[in-house]
Amino acid sequence: MAISGDVAIVGCGRLGSAIVEGWLATGAVEPSRLIIITPSDKPIAAAARERGARINPGDLTGVGAVVLATKPAKWREAAEPLLTRLPDHAAVISVMAGVRTATIGNVLAPRPVARVMPTTGVATGQGVAAVWATTDAARRIAHGLFEALAEIVDLDEERHMDVATAVAGSGPAYVHAFTRALSAAGVAAGLDESAALRLARGAVRSAASAAADDSLDDLIARVASPGGTTEAGLRALSAGDALDEAVGAAVAAALRRARELSRD
Repeated sequence: MAISGDVAIVGCGRLGSAIVEGWLATGAVEPSRLIIITPSDKPIAAAARERGARINPGDLTGVGAVVLATKPAKWREAAEPLLTRLPDHAAVISVMAGVRTATIGNVLAPRPVARVMPTTGVATGQGVAAVWATTDAARRIAHGLFEALAEIVDLDEERHMDVATAVAGSGPAYVHAFTRALSAAGVAAGLDESAALRLARGAVRSAASAAADDSLDDLIARVASPGGTTEAGLRALSAGDALDEAVGAAVAAALRRARELSRD
């Protein structure tokens, strides 16, 4: 890992906790080098403490990278107390939706800034993460922190981070919502709730396990035999471009909200 010093994470909510869990599981950050800054007790922070992490220490002079994992509306409140405590060379890695590097830099300059948009799958080392950085050094540090937890997708322009947020950052929730709808359809067709939910979850899990390399059209074709049941279902799902329009509307709404957050 191309980081000199300790790693601090500010905020231990759902995403922050997933990141810490991933670091502990993969060894990407040694617990003895991990600092967690959180205003409230969190189970993952307690687990990290038992393995040698420090919780809310006063001394941050050894920090080489700090990950901002607070809610976008709360980040200034969380970051300002760090100004006089963090070394000037410490890289700032933001996983917050919508907050621009220039905005972060205005508060935490002269420290280099990178933005990472990971999915919560980082908790098990199965995430995906978009990365954009102001310097090559900050990008390398972001890679060092997340490449063991996620597939890294480097972006050429910061404005694409909002799109990455709408597609990948929010995407797992869309998939879970689809799984819920698929389960509900099974119940409506006569399955009991337990069987329908297990089958729907299994279907999504099976699809995800096969989705690594082949084209999506080829993957669909493997399941949807001409004239078969799957082809009939796909036609109903896509009638009048309903599926594309629904997913497009979800991404557009998330993108609008990400841009609204950037103006806060």
